Order: sequence, then C-alpha cells, then structure tokens
Amino acid sequence: MMSSQNITLGLSVHRPEMIPLIADRMRCHDAIFLEEPPADGFEPMLAGALAVDDYLRPLDVEYPAFSRNMCYLLRELHAEGKMIFQVEPFLDILSGIHEFFADGHRPGELDKNSVQYPVYLVERNATKALLDYYQTAMTGSFEATIGAVKQFARMDAARFRLRDSLRAQEITSKVGKYHSSYVEAGVIHYSLWRLLRKQMVQPEQLQLIYLADDALKTTADKCHLYGPGDQLTLLYVFHPNLAQTRREALLAARSIIYSKISEKEEVTDELARFPHLRDELACIQISGRLSTADCRQLFPLVRSATSADARLIVAEYLAR
Repeated sequence: MMSSQNITLGLSVHRPEMIPLIADRMRCHDAIFLEEPPADGFEPMLAGALAVDDYLRPLDVEYPAFSRNMCYLLRELHAEGKMIFQVEPFLDILSGIHEFFADGHRPGELDKNSVQYPVYLVERNATKALLDYYQTAMTGSFEATIGAVKQFARMDAARFRLRDSLRAQEITSKVGKYHSSYVEAGVIHYSLWRLLRKQMVQPEQLQLIYLADDALKTTADKCHLYGPGDQLTLLYVFHPNLAQTRREALLAARSIIYSKISEKEEVTDELARFPHLRDELACIQISGRLSTADCRQLFPLVRSATSADARLIVAEYLAR
C-alpha cells in the first residue's frame, strides 16, 4: 500500500501545444513518471550528452514534434533537479516479446504463467481487431463496419485494462520515495486514476487533472475531449460484459465519421491558439449531431475521402 503522498495524475493529449501546460504542472513536483517504456539513451539525453534527435531516431514515436519538444522540456526539468522515470511496463514487456519472436521463438513458447502471456494475448487480439476494422471499413457494409468498430473497442479496452493495471502497480512501488509525484497519462487512461486510488492509504492525496481544461476555457463552447471512439472504448473498459445497446451502435457509427473528419497530422504553427484541441473539439461536436441513420448515409460518401473533403461533405449534409 502507498504511504500518504501528494500525487497528481495529469491526463492530457500528446500534442505540441500542450507542452507549456504540462511544464507548469510537472515543475510543481519532485518526481515525474512518464507514460513511456525505458529507452536506451534516455539518461544521456536528459544530461545533454546525447542529441534529442539522435535519441528519438530509433524510437517509434507517434507524434514526433510533441516527443521532440517534450525531450527539451525534460532536459530543463532534469537540470532543475527533478527525478524523471519512464514507467510503462506493458510496452516494455511487449518490446521484450517482439525480441523473443525476432530470435526465432514462437508464441507457443511463451510461459502461460508469466506476465508476458496476457500481454501477448491482449496485444494480439487488439491488433487483429484493428486490422479487421481497416479491411471492413474499406470494403464492407456500414453494419459490418459498426460491428468491427465495436469488436476493436472491446479488444482495445481489454488492452487498456491490463496496461493501466501493470502501470499502477509499478507506480505504486516507486512514488513512496518522493514527497510529490506527477504521473503523466493520456486521456484514455482514466481507469488509472481508479486503480491508483485503490492502492493509496489516503486516496484524497491523489489529484486528477485534465490539462486540456485550461485550454478549453479559451473556446466559446464547453466540451470534453473524448471522441466517440474513446467514449466507446471507455464504456467497455468499465463494463467489459456490457450487452448490446443502442448507445454502443451510435458511438460506433459516430466514430466512423469522426475518424474521417479529424486532422491526423501534427500542427506546429500558432500553438498558442491550441489548433489540435480546437480541431478535436469541432469534430466531437460535429459527430455528436449525427444519428446512426445520418452516419449510414454519410458512410459511402466519406469512405474514400480525405479528411478535408470528408469534413466538407459532412458540413454540407448538416446544413441541409
């Protein structure tokens, strides 16, 4: 069990515009626990002995601009005396599994009593469901695509449950050494908050913050940053045995359209205006206006369209 500590769980999106908000929060804590597995060269990079680009080059980072800017921030925090740790055991274990297979081993050789085995299973199932969704979205019917979305969301939720559980256990074993700790996580990892609270002697010492809240105050509309796909995944995270409901089908249908109209590329200009947050907020609001019947009509129109064209198609449809 954790001793009484001041711990902040900061949920955020991994976009360049969030770096200043993340920096403000991290500077208020003695220790920082990053949402990433241990990587070669991390300590030399923090110390300035390894160039940031050289450190990032062998890593498979999803958002290069965000990762690069974060590295420069972490260097500053390291110089200020902050203790910084990479803590993402699921991804670390998964990397080891990939190396195991690269050495010529097969899945059947994994020890079923090891932690590697459940990690392998949930990753395999989620990856298969994602590939099935991509194939179905390109060639299948609207109804089949909804089914594929729901199947992937269920498998992804199972992956997140294990991932957050493993991370909570490791964080629990480390934070007791520090008066104050900051735990970094993406907004989809809401369940991490519940898991950490269960392991704290004084749960009230754990503070949950959404770093996008301050940014959203700059917009005229009030909203959250959970797209329909994230909402569906979280529904399955907390209710894995949920029976078929209309809500599931609606969220799945909206997620199909949302994924077509949302901006995929990183934006690095005018970050003070929060371009990614504004785009995500706009897409959430647009998709939130659609019924399942609306999505069914839009599906063949946006299926092969670019994000920009898909947004125009949806805007024209809603303007009727």
